[in-house]
Amino acid sequence: MSSTLPWLEPQDPFPPPHHAWGRDAPAPGLLAAGGVLDVAHLLSAYRQGTFPWFSAGQPVLWWSPDPRMVLQPGTFRLHHSLRKTLQKFRANPRCEIRIDHGFGAVMHACANAVRHNQHGTWILPEMVAAYEAFHAAGHAHSVETWIDDKLAGGLYCVSLGHAVFGESMFAHTTDASKIALAALVCLCRRGGVALIDCQQNTPHLASLGAHEIARAQFLQHLQQAHTQPSIDWSFDSLLWNELVPSAALTP
Repeated sequence: MSSTLPWLEPQDPFPPPHHAWGRDAPAPGLLAAGGVLDVAHLLSAYRQGTFPWFSAGQPVLWWSPDPRMVLQPGTFRLHHSLRKTLQKFRANPRCEIRIDHGFGAVMHACANAVRHNQHGTWILPEMVAAYEAFHAAGHAHSVETWIDDKLAGGLYCVSLGHAVFGESMFAHTTDASKIALAALVCLCRRGGVALIDCQQNTPHLASLGAHEIARAQFLQHLQQAHTQPSIDWSFDSLLWNELVPSAALTP
């Protein structure tokens, strides 16, 4: 770990992830500052497990935390209340999951979401523009919960082959973001994705089965996962069988 924070010029490569600040530093996991928010740099960053995260008035900051919070789709914790919600959602013809229908709308909704113990947002206009370009290049996706033809909640994520990185989610109605996350879990189960990167430890994610692993273990997984073919980013209602078998539908 370096005691000084590297400043990246546009042509500079990212430092190795193990150079990130450690637990005793003022900002554990911080790797570098500066650089460029464009498709090429985002692609390079995510391939080595690095992501941008910064607030208004700050330069672009790049992070590689240790440990890393991950969710295994195969051990997603489907609580009884969420199971009932998914059963009702699946049985309601006015409810559906859409993929990439409104990526920009999802990002803006995430940026405007009110979060506990958080002032302002890190999803700044320059972040929105960068990830919309990343989406246009095929590397970012939105999973959207639609009710009565209105966007009720959703999430956006980065996908490189079999490597999936969760970014942010929002809900305009109760459980709409959890429904989108459950749909993402179904997509990942079908595609054989072993881990969904959650970046930071939160009680909400932990309650759904997410847990921390060492950065070295995460990077070992990433090294193979990002080189595999992309998973199928289309959602059919039959995919709910991955979590809620049709036989379990309530009348």
